[in-house]
Formats: sequence, C-alpha cells, structure tokens
Amino acid sequence: MKELTKAEEDIMQYVWKLKNAKVADIIEEMPEPKPAYNTVSTLIRILEQKGFVGYQKKGRGHVYFPKVEQAQYKNVSMKKLINTYFEGSFSSMVSFFMKKNDMSLTDLEQIMQELNKKEE
Repeated sequence: MKELTKAEEDIMQYVWKLKNAKVADIIEEMPEPKPAYNTVSTLIRILEQKGFVGYQKKGRGHVYFPKVEQAQYKNVSMKKLINTYFEGSFSSMVSFFMKKNDMSLTDLEQIMQELNKKEE
C-alpha cells in the first residue's frame, strides 16, 4: 500500500467519514480556514492515482468513495510505525508510551482487555 502525505491523509479522513462525497462536500466538512477547491480537487486526484479513492460520474461532476478501508490503512500504518520506531516490538511501543506519555495502569488494563477479546 502506498504511503499518504499528511495532506492526503487529512482528505482521506473526510472521504472515510462521508463515504460518498463531491469535492464541495469535503470542503464543507473542513474547519476554517477552508482550503481552495483546486487544492482539495488535486489531492483527490492524487488519492485516486494511488488507489485510495474511486469515483462515479454524477452530472458534470464526480462523487468520490473510499477504495481502501480505514481499518486496513490503520493496520498498515501501525505496523510501519512499530517496525520503524520500535524494531517490530509491540511491547516496546507500549512501554514507550507508558514511560513518555504517562499512560496509566487503567489504560494498560483496557488495552489488555481488548487484546484478550481479540484472542477469544
């Protein structure tokens, strides 16, 4: 899966949220100051070229939809993060967050409960 820039990922978040959207719909969801129409349109075309979005022609415009599920992208991104910064070790990542970000024991217990649910 190709990597996304920060700007592309930001646009992709709106596409995932809206499921089907025209460029104007995406811009409408964005906070002020809103980007230029051409900027969002260019990013959408890049996302299309990278295989993240598809479109259907509707009237004179296009309605865009995600071709990559958000969960799939999260999974790939997390694996990359763990491999790049934590030598492939999930426990090293959790340890880092516990030490550097004041993760509480309650937070860790919740993570463990979620992992245990996944194993069942």
